[in-house]
Amino acid sequence: MLKTLIGLVTWWNNATFGTLLHTRRHGERVGADDQGNVFYQSDGGKRRWVIYNGETEASRIAPDWHGWLHHTWNTPPTEAPLRHRAWEKPHLANQTGTALAYAPPGSIRRQEPAPKRDYEAWTPE
Repeated sequence: MLKTLIGLVTWWNNATFGTLLHTRRHGERVGADDQGNVFYQSDGGKRRWVIYNGETEASRIAPDWHGWLHHTWNTPPTEAPLRHRAWEKPHLANQTGTALAYAPPGSIRRQEPAPKRDYEAWTPE
C-alpha cells in the first residue's frame, strides 16, 4: 500500500497520479517497447510521452522510440520499424552507478589485482 502511494506522488518511482489521470483522459496508446515502457500521444501526435515500466530512466528508451518521442520522425516504430545494421549492438541503458558500470584496470571496484607496471614508484630514503 505504501509503495503504491509513494509511486503516485514521486515521479522517479513511476508516473504520478496527475500523469496517469492525464494519460487516461487524453492519451492515445501508440505502442510499447521490449522493456514494457508504454508510449502515448495526444492532440494528433502533437504531444508525446512515455510511461516507464519500473524506474524512470531516460536512457532505457531505445533509439527507435527516442526518435519518435522527439519528433525526429512521425511514424512510430510499431508501424515502421527502423532498419538495423548487422554491426549494430542492441540498445543498452546507461549503466553508470550500477554494478555493471565500466571500471578501468586498477580500479578499486574491480576484483582482480592491478596490472604490473613497467616502473617502480620512487620512495624517499
